[in-house]
Order: sequence, then structure tokens, then C-alpha cells
Amino acid sequence: MKNFHLVHDDGVYKLKKENAQRASKVIDANKPEAIKTARDFIQNQGGGSLKIHKNSGGFQEERTYPRSMDPKKSKG
Repeated sequence: MKNFHLVHDDGVYKLKKENAQRASKVIDANKPEAIKTARDFIQNQGGGSLKIHKNSGGFQEERTYPRSMDPKKSKG
């Protein structure tokens, strides 16, 4: 599964594939819009995991797109 990270950096959100040096996508929007844009990008790439980081740094949550690729069958 492809892993992507959504991080806030220098006033924009950057979507980076795990272990990549450069961003796959730079998103100049608020956080909810950045998550939607990242979701669409990941789904167009065939799916994967999105790790969302807090604006202040650190990890916030992880989402899998499409949902059917989620390896866990737990609530939440």
C-alpha cells in the first residue's frame, strides 16, 4: 500500500509520498479542503494510506482510500 503524509509547511499543505524528498502535490487551501484534495489524488493513484499531521507538528490521524483497502476492520 502506498503511504502519503499531509503536512502543513510554510502556509500551504504538502502531500508527500513516504520517503520522498519532494511533494507530490502542494495544496493552497484550508485543512478540510486539503484533505479532500489529498483523498482525490490518492484515489487517482490507485489508493493508499493518508497520514494527516497536526499543523503544529506531530501525528493527527490516518485514513485509507478507498475504504475497502483498510487493513483493519475496526470502528473509527
